Amino acid sequence: MILGVDSEQRLAALNEVLIGGVEKRAIRIVDWQPQWVESFELHRRRLTCALGETARRIEHVGSTSVPGLAAKAIVDILVAVSDPDDEAGFAPSMVEAGYVLRVREPGHRLFRTHKRDVQVHFWKSGSNDERRHVLFRDWLRQSKNDCHLYEMTKRELAKQDWPDTNFYADAKSEVITQIMERADTWAKQSGWTLSSD
Repeated sequence: MILGVDSEQRLAALNEVLIGGVEKRAIRIVDWQPQWVESFELHRRRLTCALGETARRIEHVGSTSVPGLAAKAIVDILVAVSDPDDEAGFAPSMVEAGYVLRVREPGHRLFRTHKRDVQVHFWKSGSNDERRHVLFRDWLRQSKNDCHLYEMTKRELAKQDWPDTNFYADAKSEVITQIMERADTWAKQSGWTLSSD
């Protein structure tokens, strides 16, 4: 991949929020694995113990949470908290539980395991970010067409050489926006809401 001015700017922006800087890693999409659900349950219990009432919601999100959808073998977990910028309220517990801080950006923190097979995203409880991730998951579980579209998009993009996995994520944005429009329509028609736990 030849980096242009926009790419250089994106790399600079990423280096501002990524703890440890950008990482060039191969994007490998694999068929859906039932053990991803087991991994989520294991980490949900660990996070519940570590965070207690600080965690208002713990959800399995991302492609590994959609049965049948091929994905990178990385389990994404959403943790909703009252203030994701208040690291002092949860970061020490996360580190003690074995997670490493990877992303620090306004309104979002991301921790991951040392093996890099689980990512834990902290978003504000009741925020659009929380809603968007849960709705996207729920819609893909409903829509075979969009599930297929998303999988094909990921498989095509994974063939490219990316300077960092965030470039791959950025490249999915257009398709995700299209899918989210249909998900929002479905949510309105079906009465879907982000239920509180």
